[in-house]
Amino acid sequence: MDPLSQACFGASLSQSASTDKSRQLSALVIGALAGMAPDLDVLIQSPGDPLLFLEYHRQFTHSLIFIPVGALICALVFYHLFKQKLSFFQIYIFSLLGYATHGLLDACTSYGTQLFWPFSNERVAWSTVSIVDPFFTLPILILIILAVYKKNKTFARAAFTYAIIFLSLGLIQKQRATDALYAVAEERNHNPSRVHVKPSFANRHVWKIVYEHDDRYYVDAVKILWDSEIIQGTSIKKLNLIEDLPWLNHSSQQAKDIERFRWFSDNFLALSPTDPELVIDVRYSFIPNTIIPLWGITLNRDDVKKNVLGRHVQFTSRRALNEKIRKQFLEMLF
Repeated sequence: MDPLSQACFGASLSQSASTDKSRQLSALVIGALAGMAPDLDVLIQSPGDPLLFLEYHRQFTHSLIFIPVGALICALVFYHLFKQKLSFFQIYIFSLLGYATHGLLDACTSYGTQLFWPFSNERVAWSTVSIVDPFFTLPILILIILAVYKKNKTFARAAFTYAIIFLSLGLIQKQRATDALYAVAEERNHNPSRVHVKPSFANRHVWKIVYEHDDRYYVDAVKILWDSEIIQGTSIKKLNLIEDLPWLNHSSQQAKDIERFRWFSDNFLALSPTDPELVIDVRYSFIPNTIIPLWGITLNRDDVKKNVLGRHVQFTSRRALNEKIRKQFLEMLF
């Protein structure tokens, strides 16, 4: 999730464990910083390999087995800042609690988190909350500030409890969205072989629903309030390397990068209908019932013609919003 959410969630747990009223502020700061620390893995990048960050973001720093190690690193850094107020053991405990929340909270989004690294490279994604959700973050933020102001950990415990309940209730919404997906597929006489369900940006009542049938991805949205309302979308052909990219040399680095991107995107790949050299991740679009991609990888046909086989693809991000897209999304949301 976003850094503020990670900081608030981490602080709520570290503050909850504070036995001294005067340590609420220290517990908040340590828990918040430790709660954000795993995302320092975004610094693992390579200008020569644009996909390297996809492999390492939410990898070892987010795994369950790394939590004690990550917390120890945080505690060693924080000790120089808090040694006048806290013992090293106390700093480590606050760091441990804050750090431990990060990977689990990220796993509640749809992006994918390698919780079980190094034993498995499975990208765990429970998809119960958007990567940014003010209804999750703001109440927690208010309560952890109150815990410091009132010097009362009860507010922090209320914040942590609220977070757990909020994330758990997302399972109900997800199930309702999944039921809607199968209902619309049945109306079309489709038998989904794979499905993907996720909340759209900053809310949990409009969901993106994707399913695969007969080598095509069908992309729709569903608005879930008291009732479920399907917002019809579109479909796109599943990527087939032989049919869609007949010019691709399968021993080239570009072909290897497609497979790396396939792992990252859980094989929800398609060729952009507007760009014959752009492979897109069908799961992500700002407007949930469209296939306008947030990101993809751009191939280079000229490299094949020139027999340049060792060059990587380019990672293409299209997160900029124009007024038309923003208006369309807000109309769908409200």
